Amino acid sequence: MTKIVIKNLGLYCGGRWLFRHLNLEIAAGDFLAVVGPSGAGKSSFLACLAGLCRPTEGTIVYHKPDDSCKSANGSSIDDTGLSPHHFRTHIGILFQNLLLTESRTALDNVLCGRLHRLPFIRTLFGFPAEFKQEAFDLLYDLGLEGCCHRPVREISGGECQRVALARTLFQNPSFLLADEPVAQLDAYLTGRVLGILKLQSTRYGKTVLCVLHNQELVARFADNVLSFNPHHPDQWKLRSIKT
Repeated sequence: MTKIVIKNLGLYCGGRWLFRHLNLEIAAGDFLAVVGPSGAGKSSFLACLAGLCRPTEGTIVYHKPDDSCKSANGSSIDDTGLSPHHFRTHIGILFQNLLLTESRTALDNVLCGRLHRLPFIRTLFGFPAEFKQEAFDLLYDLGLEGCCHRPVREISGGECQRVALARTLFQNPSFLLADEPVAQLDAYLTGRVLGILKLQSTRYGKTVLCVLHNQELVARFADNVLSFNPHHPDQWKLRSIKT
């Protein structure tokens, strides 16, 4: 079963502990909302899960559908013999710095989400037609059909945020890590985007971790909530809100 097992995880950064003694299992198909005030360590927690930040202590183990696992620990991600690149191939990441190529179109940016799956020669003269259609369908679902062929530098911040999400979904990851994915969206688009992320968990069994600030959205979309306490890093809380 696809899941994440976290044991005694801690991160010391900027002269203080952001979180400590974090122990939890995140099951396949779970939508976990990560909450807490600014500076509590929410983004750093996702960075640890993504293999982009080395935890100070503890372990993170990813169990894939084939029951093999990828792990990271406080000493080195490479302790298991797996490269950071291979560790992250099953993880889709949507952080606040969207890392889009501004000179390329929205469609091209989405297609680049699957570069790691194709040999260079396959993309030398463009992406396969079926990939282009799939990428367009994702953009359409996110209300971006009118932006497909426009350079990213010409579209709004909210549109860029949705392009980055489409790119993440196009990777077809087992785990989706989203850091404030609706920060620049209006109420309608917020519901649309979180609905798509929720569908990834309920229909496709993806494990979704999403940093959110709006409690109404947490109650509406999440299955469980992980909250961080910036004043007491070991007093994190996990609660279920499933109905």
